[in-house]
Amino acid sequence: MPDAVELADEEVTELLGAGARALAAAGVDVHWPKGLTRELTTRAEVGPSDDEPEPGQVFPAMPSFLSADALLAFDWSFALGDRRLSREELDRLAEAKRPVVRLRDQWVLVDPQEVRLARSRQDHKVTPVDALGAALTGWAEVDGRRVEVRPTGWLAALRERLADPEAQQPVEQPAALAATLRDYQRRGLNWLAGMTSLGLGCCLADDMGLGKTITLIALHLHRQTDARSAGPTLVVCPTSLMGNWQREIERFAPGTPVRRFHGARRGLDGLADGEFVLTTYGTMRLDAPRLAGVPWGMLVADEAQHVKNPHSSTARALRSIGARARVALTGTPVENNLSELWAILDWTTPGLLGRLGTFRRRYAEAVEGGQDPAAADRLARLVRPFLLRRRKSDPGIAPELPPKTETDHAVSLTQEQAALYEAVVREALAEIAGADSMARRGLIVKLLTGLKQVCNHPAQYLKEERPVIAGRSGKLELLDELLDTILAEEAGVLVFTQYVQMARLLERHLAARGTPSQFLHGGTPVAQREAMVRRFQDGEVPVFLLSLKAAGTGLNLTRAEHVVHYDRWWNPAVEAQATDRAYRIGQTRPVQVHRIVAEGTIEDRIAELLARKRELADAVLGSGEAALTELTDAELADLVALRGGLR
Repeated sequence: MPDAVELADEEVTELLGAGARALAAAGVDVHWPKGLTRELTTRAEVGPSDDEPEPGQVFPAMPSFLSADALLAFDWSFALGDRRLSREELDRLAEAKRPVVRLRDQWVLVDPQEVRLARSRQDHKVTPVDALGAALTGWAEVDGRRVEVRPTGWLAALRERLADPEAQQPVEQPAALAATLRDYQRRGLNWLAGMTSLGLGCCLADDMGLGKTITLIALHLHRQTDARSAGPTLVVCPTSLMGNWQREIERFAPGTPVRRFHGARRGLDGLADGEFVLTTYGTMRLDAPRLAGVPWGMLVADEAQHVKNPHSSTARALRSIGARARVALTGTPVENNLSELWAILDWTTPGLLGRLGTFRRRYAEAVEGGQDPAAADRLARLVRPFLLRRRKSDPGIAPELPPKTETDHAVSLTQEQAALYEAVVREALAEIAGADSMARRGLIVKLLTGLKQVCNHPAQYLKEERPVIAGRSGKLELLDELLDTILAEEAGVLVFTQYVQMARLLERHLAARGTPSQFLHGGTPVAQREAMVRRFQDGEVPVFLLSLKAAGTGLNLTRAEHVVHYDRWWNPAVEAQATDRAYRIGQTRPVQVHRIVAEGTIEDRIAELLARKRELADAVLGSGEAALTELTDAELADLVALRGGLR
């Protein structure tokens, strides 16, 4: 047997990488002489060049540094073992093009390809927003590899400021604000003022009812005291919230001009610097070029989940409107998946989270799939400075709120419902079994929708024109019992359903009972909505029927002591928003939430999924109904099978 083998340079290089891995897989270890230094490590510092301002000078002019045109250079450091290499030494290693090189009186064993890659990185430059992301997370991805990063100069100072917003000088409550902010609202104002003064967009994601509107009004008044941030504020919101915004501005900032840019006669003539302009997402989409021509001091997207699809025409139109500051307001920054969070923060601070595809690969897939627990922590470090989230249940946030009790009521199906349920399952599963993948998804959604309608009331599924309503639905019988108790207490109740047709059936049923009610849905005009809210709040109508989608946001209905979810939505965050129509600042009485579930049915299984989903909502939300379309035939049959639940 030979006791030595001479290797060519390329063979040594191969042994350094793929060869050693192949030998290790075969159970053969490769040992190198101890005197050889082999490990080439790469780190980077990123920050301004020497001729850029010092940290103390930088913050007033921060927006210019965060422009897309500016570039920051990485200052790379390379080391072999514990010895740092100079640029000349790295050049010498690269030019040698050999795996074994003499350097500093010792032999160095290193892959020439690794050295060439390290050398090519020396001219790598990034935008300030990319550099900020690297500074916050402590790493950057370069050429598909993760590199440790340390910020310098004003970038390091900015990271420290973002990491500790409490350390900045507190903002005084604006003298023009006709209210006294709560402590957590003052902290919110400080945070918003600090972020927007740096030219950074942000998202205020407090629970519904904690006063995001008044906090934003206070921010607008604060920004008018500085010529660099003063200017008109454009608020884009759902149609149903325009009246609420106008009333809140007139109440808390009396004397501040406010106009609605909505309707046939909308105009922007004579726009004043400190004026509020209110518009809807639909009008903004139609008139984006006109709105983009105004030098806005601040642009606000209320209920920002409306632009959670970055490819929608609404989201694209919103991105086309410039402003010195961008603020998103939402109680549900993540409804279904982390791409929605990306869409909101990429609007407020473009480029912060990278491209959507990169974000999904780097964070969303790892977090949502649960494969990489550390990914959630890395994402939180990057996102936390730009998103402020407070809940009613947080200590000290809203101690004046009364308790909230949530109860799931399980009801049995009637004989008619059970027979109809099983027939729908049987026919649908047979059709799904023979369908191709595209048609299959649609058939599954149709099945799930049909089963939920059967659970609500047979007349809803059968689309009966003149139905007999009483005595055919277990849910309806329970609702009658709840209403008997609630009305005896002279209390108010909100009844939510996701189906307009079901609400019409309930409206007809309540009229037959002699129970006063009113129904708000997506087609209700704004003026009529406001009148309905007043009637309910004044106690004129005790039962308020609401379409979940149309009434899940923006309404203040603190007259209600009870909230009934007649059917379950796929997303717990949407249900929570609806509940918050009653459980919000201004509520003085305990609130009881009733969720009605048809036992033994698809609703039972969905209730279990929602309970688990709610526990994970802070980190990630799954894809809801869409995920169920990917089940196998056997899994689907198990999900929809009727188990008991029959009287």
